[in-house]
Amino acid sequence: MIQTSKMSMDRERVLRTKLHQLECHFTWALIKEDIDLPDLLNRLEEQLKLDYGKKEALGRGYCALAYVKFLQGFQEEALNNLMTSVKLYIECHEEEFHKILIVTYGNLAWVNYHMKNYTECESYLQKLQTIDEKHSTEASSVPEVLGEKGWTFLKFSHKYYERAKECFKKGLELEPEDSECNTGYAIALFRTEHGGFTYTNSPTIKQLRRAIEINPDDDVLKVLLAMRLVIYKRCDEAEILVENALERSPDHPHVMRYVGKFFRSRGCVDRSIPLLNKALEKSPNSSFIHHQLALCYKIKKIQLLQEGNHHTKTSQVQQIRDQIIYHLEMAATHAPCFITAMSDLALHYGERREIPRAEELFQMTFQTAKEKNDNLYLVSFYYAEFQLHCKRCEALAIEHYMQCLKLCPGSPEGKKSCNSLKKIAEKRTRENTQDGEAYAILGFLHKEKGENLQAIVCYEKALSYVENDEYLRILGDLRMSMQ
Repeated sequence: MIQTSKMSMDRERVLRTKLHQLECHFTWALIKEDIDLPDLLNRLEEQLKLDYGKKEALGRGYCALAYVKFLQGFQEEALNNLMTSVKLYIECHEEEFHKILIVTYGNLAWVNYHMKNYTECESYLQKLQTIDEKHSTEASSVPEVLGEKGWTFLKFSHKYYERAKECFKKGLELEPEDSECNTGYAIALFRTEHGGFTYTNSPTIKQLRRAIEINPDDDVLKVLLAMRLVIYKRCDEAEILVENALERSPDHPHVMRYVGKFFRSRGCVDRSIPLLNKALEKSPNSSFIHHQLALCYKIKKIQLLQEGNHHTKTSQVQQIRDQIIYHLEMAATHAPCFITAMSDLALHYGERREIPRAEELFQMTFQTAKEKNDNLYLVSFYYAEFQLHCKRCEALAIEHYMQCLKLCPGSPEGKKSCNSLKKIAEKRTRENTQDGEAYAILGFLHKEKGENLQAIVCYEKALSYVENDEYLRILGDLRMSMQ
């Protein structure tokens, strides 16, 4: 009995060592806490419908779906999805030992191991060994594997976008003409490139053009290129690309949603809203589309408020606010970790004078952001707005604007926080030239910009009007840094 138990443990240990050497979802450091599983599940299921008839794409989709089912604790479903993936790949390539099966066989080995089906696990490890021997290539250097790995990183979490970019880049070094890697690399660059480039040297624009050249029928890529061209004031070409994509693919849900986003970013919400609603009919569980619609209605709300005559427009503003809240609620329902949507929703509850409900949602969102270690600066910004405009609590607004600015100074929210703090401080110094806290706020802003000399002047002025140990400590640190 003891001998049998030892043999079983040895077998398990050997298997686990081999499993950790595989290239598959189980070895790609996909952390459950980084992933919004309900949202990912919705998006994968939607993609499977979109890829209907494309066996290779469906094979990849079922392989990814299997891993999500495993994370949710549904091992039998995971196994069934992986078997579907194998069937699709073999139908597509008519070969049991094609390189494209590396990831699926790896996942099958892992799932069977977790289900204690050790004989089955060993059989898939043997299949992988046969593929290795047949192709004489390390799995980590197989373009098909790098492509699947890159798409996994793109789909599973924004935290993995940089890793996705590296996978596609490596795949293109091996096969420069590979369609999937060119498309994936273009999308990864689109999602990770923020400022610092011009029209002529933008890697995103260059790669999008390259991907469209290889995939001329991919209308989603054309809309993404249009969205990037607008940033560099190339509006005429952008408009042509968008109209062409819409004409060619009027019912493609991804084309509709991105064209909707394009028009929304251009301020054309009356063109954006019908498109997004049409896309929503095809993808009713899309948190992305619901969020885009909420942003459209926010623009309409702002436009209405800027027109004046607030008293006569109160009911219209309320109707639009209700629309915003509905779409934000739906976005948060379908993506329970969608921190931007949750924070904005809490703020709009505050605008509707549902203060306790807003406070409760803000606290939940703070907790989610801390647990996920993600977008805490966003929650801080929205909470500051809530405190300033809904609760009229300037002290807490200042505290959270500062928190946002410290966490992410280069973000749009960080810049807005900086502007709000400056306005608050300048208003207070105009009303009271001896307001020590106002000068400390200005000192904080200079310090965050690295303007230490100006920060010292402001903190010295603050301390001339108020006694504050924290200001004194900051001033001491600033003086030390200048020595």
